[in-house]
Amino acid sequence: MPSSVTKPHPVRQTIRINFLRAAFVAILPLLIFGKSRHDGDTLLLEGIEVLGVLFIVFAVIGRLWAVLYIGARKNRTVMRDGPYSMCRHPLYLFSTLGVMGFGMMMLSVIATVVLTGLTFVILMWTARLEERYLIAEFGDDYLDYRSAVPAIIPNPWLFHSPAEVTGNVRTLRVNLFDALVFLAFIPLAELLDLFKETGVIPTFPLY
Repeated sequence: MPSSVTKPHPVRQTIRINFLRAAFVAILPLLIFGKSRHDGDTLLLEGIEVLGVLFIVFAVIGRLWAVLYIGARKNRTVMRDGPYSMCRHPLYLFSTLGVMGFGMMMLSVIATVVLTGLTFVILMWTARLEERYLIAEFGDDYLDYRSAVPAIIPNPWLFHSPAEVTGNVRTLRVNLFDALVFLAFIPLAELLDLFKETGVIPTFPLY
């Protein structure tokens, strides 16, 4: 007798992207009209802003690193090497760090927490849906991987990688567009800050 249980399908990434876009649009007024109460000219805050830029650059490099390993193998195998040896969802880890960096560049605790929190929740929700499919597809192989490797907070001590890695050029090229989106956070934050400083945009104080 055939089973009535429907096998999970791979998660459509457009769903994740649309949720992230909707979240960004929802908090857009906060980013445009909210201005940090703190003076951005202090050494400490300038350091935080620079750290935010470094987080964004690190996120871009990290995403490219993860794509080099997973490439066209996504949903076709249980990847356990490179960044995937330290956490199960390195792409989502680096994306969250990039968004956090953007919030830090805005010099606002509220903007940083809201941006990072929304991104993390959406990506972890997506990760759970993905893992339902991966468990159904790979069974004990993925369950063993899940029990040994953390979801998103990496464990560097678990790192291992083969001496050579074969990448997929098409997948890397597609991810380069995502990288440009993250890099665009840097001039966007600077532009918003410039408009607020010149009084072009009416603002309200924001921690």
